[in-house]
Amino acid sequence: MPEIRRVATLPDLLDRAALDMSRGVTFVGGSFLSYAELRDSAVCIAQGLRDHGTAPGDRVLITATDPEYFFPAFWGCVLSGIVPCPVAPAADPARWRGRLEHLRTLLGDPLVIGSKAAAHELPDVGLRSVTIEELSQTQAGAQQLHTPAPDDLALLMLTSGSTGSSKAVRLTHANLLAAQAGKAGALGLGPDDTSLNWISADHIAAIEAHLLPMFNGANQVMTDPATVLADPLEFLRLIAAHRVRVTFTPNFLFGQLNQALDRRPPKAGEWDLSHVHHIISGGEATVTATVRNFLAALAPYGLRGDVIVPAFGMTETCAGSVFNRDFASRDLDLEFPSLGRPVQGLEIRVVGGDGTVLASTSRPGCTEPGDVQLRGTMVTSGYYGNETATAEAFTKDGWFRTGDLGHLDADGRLTLVGRTKDSIIVNGVNYYSHDLEAALDELDGVRRGQVAAFPFRPEGADSEQLAVAFVPADDATDDTSLYRTLVAIRSSTIMHWGFRPHLILPVTESAIPRSNLSKILRMSLRAAVEAGDLDAAARRADEVSTRFLGGYVAPEGDVETTLAEVYARVLNIEQVPATASFFDLGGTSLDVLRLKLLIQQAFGIDGVPMATLLQAPTVRALARRLTADREAGGDAAYDPLVPLQVTGDGTPLFCVHPGLGEVLVFVNLAQYFTGERPFHALRARGFGKGETHFASFDEMVATYVSAIRRAQPSGPYAVAGYSYGGAVAFEIAKRLEAEGDEVKFVGIFNLPPSISGRMNEITFTDGAINLALFLELIDPSDIPELTETLRPLPEADQLAYLVDHAPQRRLTELDLTLEQFTAWVHLAQSMVHLGRTYEPSGSIEQATVFYCTPLKGTKQDWLDKQLRDWDRFARGTNAYIEVDGEHYTLMSPQHVQTFQATLRRELARALDR
Repeated sequence: MPEIRRVATLPDLLDRAALDMSRGVTFVGGSFLSYAELRDSAVCIAQGLRDHGTAPGDRVLITATDPEYFFPAFWGCVLSGIVPCPVAPAADPARWRGRLEHLRTLLGDPLVIGSKAAAHELPDVGLRSVTIEELSQTQAGAQQLHTPAPDDLALLMLTSGSTGSSKAVRLTHANLLAAQAGKAGALGLGPDDTSLNWISADHIAAIEAHLLPMFNGANQVMTDPATVLADPLEFLRLIAAHRVRVTFTPNFLFGQLNQALDRRPPKAGEWDLSHVHHIISGGEATVTATVRNFLAALAPYGLRGDVIVPAFGMTETCAGSVFNRDFASRDLDLEFPSLGRPVQGLEIRVVGGDGTVLASTSRPGCTEPGDVQLRGTMVTSGYYGNETATAEAFTKDGWFRTGDLGHLDADGRLTLVGRTKDSIIVNGVNYYSHDLEAALDELDGVRRGQVAAFPFRPEGADSEQLAVAFVPADDATDDTSLYRTLVAIRSSTIMHWGFRPHLILPVTESAIPRSNLSKILRMSLRAAVEAGDLDAAARRADEVSTRFLGGYVAPEGDVETTLAEVYARVLNIEQVPATASFFDLGGTSLDVLRLKLLIQQAFGIDGVPMATLLQAPTVRALARRLTADREAGGDAAYDPLVPLQVTGDGTPLFCVHPGLGEVLVFVNLAQYFTGERPFHALRARGFGKGETHFASFDEMVATYVSAIRRAQPSGPYAVAGYSYGGAVAFEIAKRLEAEGDEVKFVGIFNLPPSISGRMNEITFTDGAINLALFLELIDPSDIPELTETLRPLPEADQLAYLVDHAPQRRLTELDLTLEQFTAWVHLAQSMVHLGRTYEPSGSIEQATVFYCTPLKGTKQDWLDKQLRDWDRFARGTNAYIEVDGEHYTLMSPQHVQTFQATLRRELARALDR
């Protein structure tokens, strides 16, 4: 093999890789880009960056997380001498704004580079921005590329991604290249070692996975996390299809793959995995039992028993820097394997609490744990613009403090035994305790400042799990109040972080240990959980939950048993009572969509109506629906009422759907009413087989009033409506009052009284695009071009175009076909038609109008010039309540926690009058 030309900087690396026109990057679902083509794209982007006034040394934020967009932008920055800083947009607009404001200060007004599709999501914090598409269209002139020095800053990587106060790790050209050389040597990699990466581009592991094959002259395959996480078996399909020899995954994916393989063993000869050399396991602790099961399950498909390589690395060490090549021969009987030895150029030492060096790379062999510290050519020199954090991270003699506790065995192999930092690793991702604690601290049932989020590892678990300990704000012996708080903590955690706590522990204040400075000692809480000291708190939470869920009732028969298994899989819990509601068990709006798809797969049926899942949310009730003879359907079988939450003695709340007719938008909101008052949603007619659309606004109102009276025969009533539903709620309240009943609460969610003007503006094309946007089939930035494309087409062709151009993954998630999309568009259009002739009249006693950022104009103009028109239709004094979010995000996961608190407060105030 010819000698590989040495490189000193990243541009050298790209130049060397580009010499081989046959090697490059395959983007799954996209194109193949040779390293030479990647360089050409980067040169154009570098020219575009110069045209936008950037200069070497400037900082740039790259917000594009799709690898096909990210890496050309990354290299464009490198070639122009600009320092890229990847950042993933936060789902919550307020948190995204806060993060950008922090980064604007930290990095000194950086330029923001993102994709065209996400340009509308960038909050205006005074930063300049440009799209990758714009930069890529630049005509490259004379190539005046920057020539960096090895010690120049090449990359900034953010830590603490879930908070607004991220630190930016400084990584030089020399750091990054020393890391690649060390990895290549430790793993014995060469030009034939094709790699696969699915980690998000804002994570240092993705940068590592891109640079390492380039360093070795090898091909690489790139995809996004959703591709693998939506179906773990896709990980194996990609490995087989692309003859991948090296890849990386946190341990949790091994566990998910084991479950998937148990449910659907692969067909003989389906995959050839004999070519795999290394699957590096990092990001969280490797669980040996999990890996053994993984290897055993895939041995028939050629996967060797020595492919797993436990590893350790940090952003501050350019990702993986310690590798265990001895796992298969030495560690298979351990619960957690060693992490191995450091790569060339890295030293490790373990230091006791008194500063004594207990062991080091040059003097290993002490099993006493201590603080793990590192020094080497791939270790950062500190944090950009944060001298305090840099000083805290390094010892006086220049060693980096990892924040981990561990020891070195006689062979110099590192084993970690814990962490000193307050972070939680779940599914390979770092989450920071204080971030969730700040959100949970706002809940009504939590005593302020008395909540702690921390990790623990249940015995035999594949991954660390989240525990939340809290002191109840109310009487701890009040089961109803405690259950409501347990549900609120669970729901808020799902909304905030996307997964459920494994344990929620109601404790006394004395059970939350604190330092002399009152800092919560989260690792002491972890030790208490793992030692069984908080078992009583866990039993108390279980007993209260069991009481409200009606106790455990085992499923009966094959259908109920299969459904219970599907419920448990979706909710990630061990067992599901046959009589417990899916929503009481913690199911969210996104979970309902996944439940629908998995039920159809489990039973081999074409479609389960959403109404069936919503109106029969228990295993037993749903089993009866699935096994009953098919009903005639039609309007006679239609029931608009969807009981999303049925516990509590308070006056029930009835919420009317928005203009699209569906009520999934209320699922997350309803959970916060647990134990307080029932929460019913009203769903439009026309979703079910044979159902007709409402012929008039009056028929819709009369139908809903009749359904409300069946559930609650007499007042006082509480009704509300979101957007379009606000007008319907107003008419419902009028009719109930006219029939002699008291309506003590009428909630209007961001809607003025007159809607006919807006309804007459909405064309068929607008309606179809609005539904596609609501379903996330299109991006807001596509709307102008889509509108122009669709308007000349026949209606059927418009709908076919939208479905044909929608992301296949999203269509699969929604289980959405062209036929179903067409039916939904026509139902939504029927709502529009009813609204075109609707004009409000008469009055109700009083309304509570919740307002947020409107679709157009300022919030104050929206309130003063449109919403306050509700005063003309009320006999009393209306209340106008400002809430977070925008019109379409009012009850989205990022805002539902604050909205529910406001809504529940106003309901209580109105009903107590």
